[in-house]
Amino acid sequence: MSISAKDVKELRDKTGAGMMDCKKALAEANGDMEKAVEILRKKGQKVSEKRADREANQGLILSKLSDDKNKGVVLEINCETDFVARNEDFQNQAESFLNAAFENETGSVAELMQQTVGDLTIEKHLEGMVGKIGEKIEISRVVFVKSDGALVDYIHPGNQLGVLVEFEGDVDSEKIGKDIAMQIAAMNPIAVTREGVDSSVIDKELEIAKEQLINEGKPSEIAEKAAQGKLRRFYEERVLLEQKFVKDNGVSVKEYLKQNDAPLVKSFHRLQLGES
Repeated sequence: MSISAKDVKELRDKTGAGMMDCKKALAEANGDMEKAVEILRKKGQKVSEKRADREANQGLILSKLSDDKNKGVVLEINCETDFVARNEDFQNQAESFLNAAFENETGSVAELMQQTVGDLTIEKHLEGMVGKIGEKIEISRVVFVKSDGALVDYIHPGNQLGVLVEFEGDVDSEKIGKDIAMQIAAMNPIAVTREGVDSSVIDKELEIAKEQLINEGKPSEIAEKAAQGKLRRFYEERVLLEQKFVKDNGVSVKEYLKQNDAPLVKSFHRLQLGES
């Protein structure tokens, strides 16, 4: 049967699929619009399954905060190539997924996939994007935080690294908030305080330090004590409030905040593209 240009355009507007794909789907569906939509969705699903083992380590990190800084979300969406990540349609879709996570206060990828944008779930939107673009596309992480303190976000230029920081109270200076977010982006701490470091990490660091010292010829009992000194240096390197402040190595992050009468950090999330 003859497929009209109007029908092809309508199907394209509904699904975002390419013109030729829409024309073929309508022909296969004998002009039935709903059936054609389903054909295109199935095609997207098939492409998605075929590409499940492909590496999707490009993409975008996006964030959004409420005006009162008490609610925030950060999201990672992945694709296979930087070319797709820079595509305006891909970026607009990613922004709509971010908004859905924010509005629905969703901090789980599984839950986010069932949220709707327009008439479709995000899961179906992703299937359609896969069918149209021909790359593996997935949302790998979403973090939602609601705070009784204050939140600050930071997205590094290029959208490959993002930080969401929660402070214990209001942060009067935007500069101080951004300084701490950029500290986390640059120095990649593993916890806010040493109490937040997993005990298995501490045990491993002590074991490595002791082994190094024994290999250097130190007696076991001396190596035991000296390992504690190495552990203190580990805290200074990996614990946020004990790290040297990047803009002034003469003070720690905690000292910098106290000097400026700013609240301490309560929690943080750091998302780097392609890292779990």
